[in-house]
Amino acid sequence: MSATRPAAVVVLAAGEGTRMKSATPKVLHEICGRSLVGHVVAASRELDPTHLVVVVGHAREQVTAHLAGIDAGVRTAVQYEQNGTGHAVRMALEELGGQLTGTVIVVCGDTPLLTGETLRALAATHEADGNAVTVLTAEVPDSTGYGRIVRDPQTGAVTAIVEHKDATDAQRAIREINSGVFAFDGALLADALGKVRTDNSQGEEYLTDVLGILREAGHRVGAAVGSDHRQILGINNRVQLAEARALLNARLLERAMLAGVTVVDPGSVFVDVTVTFGQDALIHPGTQLLGDTHIGEGAEVGPNTRLKDTRVGAGARVDNTVADGAVVGDQATVGPFAYLRPGTNLGLKAKAGTYVEMKNATIGEGTKVPHLSYVGDATIGEYTNIGAASVFVNYDGEHKHHTTVGSHCKTGSDNMFVAPVTIGDGAYTAAGSVITKDVPAGALAVARGQQRNIEGWVARKRPGSAAATAAQSSSEKDSGHR
Repeated sequence: MSATRPAAVVVLAAGEGTRMKSATPKVLHEICGRSLVGHVVAASRELDPTHLVVVVGHAREQVTAHLAGIDAGVRTAVQYEQNGTGHAVRMALEELGGQLTGTVIVVCGDTPLLTGETLRALAATHEADGNAVTVLTAEVPDSTGYGRIVRDPQTGAVTAIVEHKDATDAQRAIREINSGVFAFDGALLADALGKVRTDNSQGEEYLTDVLGILREAGHRVGAAVGSDHRQILGINNRVQLAEARALLNARLLERAMLAGVTVVDPGSVFVDVTVTFGQDALIHPGTQLLGDTHIGEGAEVGPNTRLKDTRVGAGARVDNTVADGAVVGDQATVGPFAYLRPGTNLGLKAKAGTYVEMKNATIGEGTKVPHLSYVGDATIGEYTNIGAASVFVNYDGEHKHHTTVGSHCKTGSDNMFVAPVTIGDGAYTAAGSVITKDVPAGALAVARGQQRNIEGWVARKRPGSAAATAAQSSSEKDSGHR
């Protein structure tokens, strides 16, 4: 087997994670748009293994359903009782039919910072050195809680991995730790797992004991030291979850900036792993880019903007906006303080302005909805202007209805378009109108009551008020000018 195609990758994800203090299984907590186990599965997929199996246990139905949703090719093995990491790997091998020929990589399901590149390097080292097992190690500033790598002082060979609870004081001083990531010879692994004992402080089958078993049998045991210890950080509580999120977010933003994206303040910008950018995109402070979001070439986003599953076209400007499932066309402008809901599609150079909300709306090229309006369940043509404070009245209490406005229309301020209704091309509607009937192309629609002025009403109904005094003063001035 080549180093780039292991026989299997086994992901250990059966633990409960009680320190998370959560109803959600630990491995399903998310950072940067993926679950913890989802990150590990994605990194494992980069090796293109023949088999990818995740060992589940606690909340296995929930975890299994999640895995099926993110990667249909993942197989699961059930560890009904959490009897240790060695037992978990045995369950995985049994799911795969027992003994495997080739390299088997074992990873932990709560290490979201681990990269496919690091896993490939581990597999390559393992096969190049002809090892029976190769452990990925790292030197960390604080090794508390980790298994220590014990080496032969003369040769530097790995002789054992000692868990923190079983370590002596001298061993606890060791800073090189076990990452929980291993490359094994599949055939030797299966045989050694059958010899693992449970005479330790936890009464469990430690996978790390396989190293000593294989070494005593005369097989080579090696190590590959990771270049960045942060990649192997496991998540056990909410503090570590936040720390991992910050590290991954910084990694994603660094990658974007090196590819030609300007991020004004990386400390206040948050992105998911699925977000993509065009060259020369500009991201202002206070911006969150989530899900399947793409920022086009030369587009400008933020400040204080949250986009989820949204496509922003080249040269577009999105300012102080919340958008979910929207498309913003090339050179379009949005905001400030706009809300684009699912199904919104702004065309080339279109505008959704200040305090505008849109939902399930298609807005044509050059059309403007400048301010204080709601556009829902609507199609608007090209180069139309929607007056301020307009509402597309799409809901009758039971059903949603559609409004169509043509191209080159001018609608007045404070219009109500009561769907279903159609405004023809080139039509005008007067300010303050409630449009309940179709408007022919080129027509002017006026739908409002006639104005009536009642002279002297304030003096009669509000005598002595400031308004009455001002009105009387104005009348006396007018009389003096006659």
